[in-house]
Amino acid sequence: MNDKSILFLIPYPLEKAPSQRFRVELFFPILKENNFKFSVCSFLNENTWALLYLKGNLFLKALGIARGFCKRWADLFFKVPFYKYIFIHREAAPLGPPVFEWIIARVYRKRIIYDFDDAIWIPNTSSANHFINWFKAFWKVKYICKWSYKVVVGNDYLYNYAIQFSKEVIKIPTSININNGYDNGKKENDKGKLTIGWTGSHSTLKYLDEIVPVINDLQKKMDFNFLVIADKDPSLPVRNFEFIPWRADTETDDLLKFDIGIMPLLADEWSEGKCGFKLIQYFACGIPAIASPVGVNKVIVEEHINGFLCSTKDEWKSAIEKLLGDSNLRQQMGLAGRKKIEKAYSIQSQSRKFIQLFS
Repeated sequence: MNDKSILFLIPYPLEKAPSQRFRVELFFPILKENNFKFSVCSFLNENTWALLYLKGNLFLKALGIARGFCKRWADLFFKVPFYKYIFIHREAAPLGPPVFEWIIARVYRKRIIYDFDDAIWIPNTSSANHFINWFKAFWKVKYICKWSYKVVVGNDYLYNYAIQFSKEVIKIPTSININNGYDNGKKENDKGKLTIGWTGSHSTLKYLDEIVPVINDLQKKMDFNFLVIADKDPSLPVRNFEFIPWRADTETDDLLKFDIGIMPLLADEWSEGKCGFKLIQYFACGIPAIASPVGVNKVIVEEHINGFLCSTKDEWKSAIEKLLGDSNLRQQMGLAGRKKIEKAYSIQSQSRKFIQLFS
């Protein structure tokens, strides 16, 4: 058996889910450069993924998940035996107990590298699929940690959970390829109407409810755009609102439309597990950021250096007004943010640590 062989068991189709794209898929070229042999097996196909977070379509969702289980059993018998390392992102299957993980670890005695970037042991399902809480088996995370050769997490909060069950826990932040269209952080700051922006998936749109009153109050006295990039239009009740559907091929160009990036969060356990990827993207583009002081946000955002941390509506208003009114400050903070990403949140800075997982 090749000592540099890896089987990736991932939940989603390739190039669809942010956590998978930036924690797993982004490192594939680096593995190739280092002569690793690897294969990738997704649980969901693209058709099921497209339906998964829409309301209804229960039969088609069930059929897609059933197909996923059939694929996983095939992976177990026809692929797992031929690889030294089995890299599992989040879980081998989205429903039920950790049967696949147990067989891989205890029967095949393979080295599992287990990766997650959310507090996935806490029940948290979308409103479209709330009924599946009964089948999710959130308790399985600690057992997969116990059975794994190494556990990979994205921040200190997740590390403190995983270290209770595993002696080998490695922190690798969700990272970005700074050479892939991010314009070297040279954000254009001298233009007409400014834009405050937010990007994320449908599951995090709820956090915008916290900021809408602030935006509405500020737009009564300041003229700026509010832009959302997501996989679902939130149709926010604000003036000068624009929505751009997320697309991989225009992702960085769309982000560069922002002059200020925001990341509001609720102060709860689920948010503590977040890895601050919105901030990482803003800073990679040289865009200053304003965020809630929750979890890893307090590490990524350095107050008054690359952005602001805000808890109250008045703090949010003050920070937004300050950045809207000062192009030099926006540029200075954006460049400081870019430097931080280059140093600590890029695949260029994390690739060696990722390669060392397989040793």
